[in-house]
Amino acid sequence: MDIKTKYLGMELKSPLVISASPLSEKIENLRKMEDAGAGAIVLHSLFQEQVEAEQKELNHLISSTEFVSAEAMSYFPEPENYRLGPEEYLEHIRKAKNAINIPVIASLNGSSTGGWVDYAEIMQDAGADALELNLYDIPTSFGTSGADIERRYLDVVKAVRSQLRIPLAIKISPYFSNMANMALRFQEAGADSLVMFNRFYQPDINLEAMEVEPKVALSHTGISRLSMRWIAILKGRVNLDFAATGGIHKGTDVIKMLLVGANAVMITSAILKNGIEYLKTIEKEMVDWLTSNEYKSVQQMIGSMSQMKTPNPGAFERAQYMKALINYVY
Repeated sequence: MDIKTKYLGMELKSPLVISASPLSEKIENLRKMEDAGAGAIVLHSLFQEQVEAEQKELNHLISSTEFVSAEAMSYFPEPENYRLGPEEYLEHIRKAKNAINIPVIASLNGSSTGGWVDYAEIMQDAGADALELNLYDIPTSFGTSGADIERRYLDVVKAVRSQLRIPLAIKISPYFSNMANMALRFQEAGADSLVMFNRFYQPDINLEAMEVEPKVALSHTGISRLSMRWIAILKGRVNLDFAATGGIHKGTDVIKMLLVGANAVMITSAILKNGIEYLKTIEKEMVDWLTSNEYKSVQQMIGSMSQMKTPNPGAFERAQYMKALINYVY
């Protein structure tokens, strides 16, 4: 069975891509992921705040030691709040490229323009095969409109695109008033792919400590339907690749995303729960389905059930909402 796919202009040996997670911080894990069948790996994210904090610290050190000897300028404090700072991240890209033979995709996480976007080019120079820009922001200002947020995001994409020769994927949330319009505008701003969708981590309340605390909830299969719907609607209507993320736990989850038009499928929660070797189980389930349904390749099936190609295009729109409610049995 030929399970190769094309994503971001690259031929991947498999559509199974490891998305950004702490697992990618260890080179030995990257090797295990490749051996388990991953087609590419997205490294954990470098955050806008990390880069800006390092730049601020550098400026402070330079200004405060202006009249000190050159030897003193070699002192830089270690970052306290992050596993890998910007310089360590770049070195990690270099090590990853030397350790594995599948594409290494760097991840840059931010929401506004600034000097941090220069790291896109630096990541490219460090050897990244592509860059995934994770647009992650939770606006809370009453004076900020949806149009303001959209313009800011597009400005970030344009700024990052201007730094790059390598492909650029944009990881987005589903919270736009018109996703179709934004997909087109992301394409026009220079995106090569949309990764759909980002999940915002929600805070919880610790009743014993009476404190607000962060909570990371791993995904489950059911949440993949939102990505599946929008990839199906957009496939063939914009000149973009698509990667599905969130709720991919079984081979059948992968199959559904490929059918609606995903070029690649991002997996994290499943291997955090079950271990890196579980990727082999997902691949086997995928291949078994393809074989039993007489497919010869993954490429043959990608997009075959997108809205443009399905006999019932209304299935992805409002008509199905009414039908689902009317036919619900309780």
